[in-house]
Amino acid sequence: MDILNREFYSRNSDKVAKELLGKLLVRKVRDRFISGFIVETEAYFDKDDPASRAAQNGRTEMTEAMWGEPGTIFVYMVHGHWMFNVVTDEKDKASAVLFRALKPLDGIDFMRSNRNKKDIRELCSGPGKLTQAFDIDKSFNRKNICELKDLSITDYNFKNFELGRSKRVGVSEDLDEPMRFFVKDSKFVSR
Repeated sequence: MDILNREFYSRNSDKVAKELLGKLLVRKVRDRFISGFIVETEAYFDKDDPASRAAQNGRTEMTEAMWGEPGTIFVYMVHGHWMFNVVTDEKDKASAVLFRALKPLDGIDFMRSNRNKKDIRELCSGPGKLTQAFDIDKSFNRKNICELKDLSITDYNFKNFELGRSKRVGVSEDLDEPMRFFVKDSKFVSR
């Protein structure tokens, strides 16, 4: 399984968000691996995207990671939950993909312990659930996912799925074109 490189992320956010579906997020915690198939993402763009942190907050200490190199991790908190994003396009463009949901694969007991949930559908079916299950926090902010040993995205791919598309979740002012992408009929997408 090949780790996705910077070239993969060096494209428009919506293209990357679509193509991340079916890839595998892998996290190493101490001596164990946990993983899950990416089943839901959202694309965010620069200051012209009303739902983007770049438009809402501008370039601040909190949002600085969005202006990083492709593959830079951008982690921020919303309502007490960490949101995990990876920067796309080019340096200083301020666009990223938010990871909204995964289908758990390896390390399910670890995820259950972190989430205090038994139902596998409740482990990673939302961006805050995903970061809690995978033990992803602010310590990853500004690191590049292409260079890490304890967090990566691999090209392992399940292919036979239909792409779903809708408006982004919880966004009051959105772009005209839907920027939420998901595996249609997956029981693991956020509700």
